[in-house]
Amino acid sequence: MASLLKVDNEMKSKVSAFRERIFSEAEDLVANFFPKKLLELDHFLKDPLINVLDLNEIHSEINLSVPDPILLTNSHDGLEGPQNAKKRKQEDIEENCQGTKVFVMPGGMMKSNNKLVELIEKVKPEIRTLIEKCNTVKMWVQLLIPRIEDGNNFGVSIQEETVAELRTVEGEAASYLDQISRYYITRAKLVSKIAKYPHVEDYRRTVTEIDEKEYISLKIIVSELRNQYVTLHDMILKNIEKIKRPRSSNAETLY
Repeated sequence: MASLLKVDNEMKSKVSAFRERIFSEAEDLVANFFPKKLLELDHFLKDPLINVLDLNEIHSEINLSVPDPILLTNSHDGLEGPQNAKKRKQEDIEENCQGTKVFVMPGGMMKSNNKLVELIEKVKPEIRTLIEKCNTVKMWVQLLIPRIEDGNNFGVSIQEETVAELRTVEGEAASYLDQISRYYITRAKLVSKIAKYPHVEDYRRTVTEIDEKEYISLKIIVSELRNQYVTLHDMILKNIEKIKRPRSSNAETLY
């Protein structure tokens, strides 16, 4: 049957070369890269950097001193009635409790938690790698999906399920990057609060809690990355025949 769409031969050959490159790269990822990466991450999970038992070791000192208190006095003529005096007192409280104006940090720039920054800088490339490799494998499976036909679509459903799983892993990995960004933003807001309200100990304790939570979350992220490589490798290998040849040869001869 003559083609219903004219495609430039040179462009067609370039697209075919692109497809072949994706096929070769994706098959190598599934066969070699995924198992290698899951073993690397499993080894990383045994690293002392990510296995600190006493979380006090990951705490970061907040070098913001507590200033001496300033006594505020208000004098009135004593002629106000009880209601006006109560109202005036409330206004004075609201006016005077504005926190400390911060123009500059006493010790210069307020540093991040260096121990967590070091760990984050090791975990982020692993997240990015998983997203990129999943995208390549997803493209490979999508290019293997045959044209839409009536019947004999069991293999196609397996391909679509594989694509859906790869898309889910991509989304979860991207959410890990969002989580890291939220940690920095949340911690920055809390440190700003400490600078403005240095007498409030709860803000200082909250920064410590946020750091501990992020440390635990980073270990969970590394564990999840390893598990996702294991799951994808196992799923694709178990269904590789249907993924590469979704329709049986008998059915293909009918068309």
